[in-house]
Amino acid sequence: MTNLITVDHLCRYYGKVCAVNDVSFTLAKGEVLGFLGPNGAGKTTTMQMLSGNLAPSSGQITINGFDLLDQPNQAKRSLGYLPDTPPLYKELSVQEFLHYCAELQGIGKNAITQAINHAQERCGLTAVSHRLIANLSKGFQQRVGIAMAILHNPDVIILDEPTVGLDPIQIREIRALIRELGQDHGIILSTHILTEVQESCTHVQIIHQGQLILSESIAGLNKTMNTGSLQVTTRLPADASLLLTIPGVSSIETLANNQLKIYYHVTDDPTRHIAETIIANGWELQELTPVKKSMEDIFIALTQDND
Repeated sequence: MTNLITVDHLCRYYGKVCAVNDVSFTLAKGEVLGFLGPNGAGKTTTMQMLSGNLAPSSGQITINGFDLLDQPNQAKRSLGYLPDTPPLYKELSVQEFLHYCAELQGIGKNAITQAINHAQERCGLTAVSHRLIANLSKGFQQRVGIAMAILHNPDVIILDEPTVGLDPIQIREIRALIRELGQDHGIILSTHILTEVQESCTHVQIIHQGQLILSESIAGLNKTMNTGSLQVTTRLPADASLLLTIPGVSSIETLANNQLKIYYHVTDDPTRHIAETIIANGWELQELTPVKKSMEDIFIALTQDND
């Protein structure tokens, strides 16, 4: 699979402060990469460097085989970018604004109408094409921003916080649009919303204090999240080695005061078997509390471990 974007050892300093520290990754067609991190982690700085709006202090960005610094015009032809605040001319209608953007992108005169109609159709804007952007809801304005980014049919689309400030229905619609666009393009989606990544992306990267601390497929992440745990307390000490022989139990952590933390695969839940074993051996079960790992747990654990 050919990479649309290759990022090698990207760094960005503001004075002595390192905002992005040695970041490397790739993006291929059909991949939707969720770029996740807390506020101030370096997400927007990375997006600005990928879009050519900010020069890196060191490192290399290649888009469709073109070096973004050495061959910026060729590289940017393959790029569509939606910043966190869409740069819209709100006194224009949707159609007028997209026509202006098409001319900026160098789309041929004979192809402009078709490009605008296609972008409006994909973004659900056909019915509002003659309305002023200022009179549209924020959700529709966000759609105009995405239409602007995909107008020239770029291979790579970069979306920086595309659902901020939208209501739940608008958020659902934008996420569905991102998934649809991801079938034909490579997409980088910057966000700090965990559910956004799970619902829209094929891959996830977590950046914290300028460094990548996780790079994983959503399938791999879901596999990690499918490890559940039980908090078990008995009145008498339990035999952990016996509990380990129960099918589905992957590991056991011994805590104080006759407490155990038992890890298991949620596809093979051994909870009932564990309870029966404890009762049958007379260890007197006092507590059995299931704890399922969520993406939020992983995110918090990773970002706290790196503080």
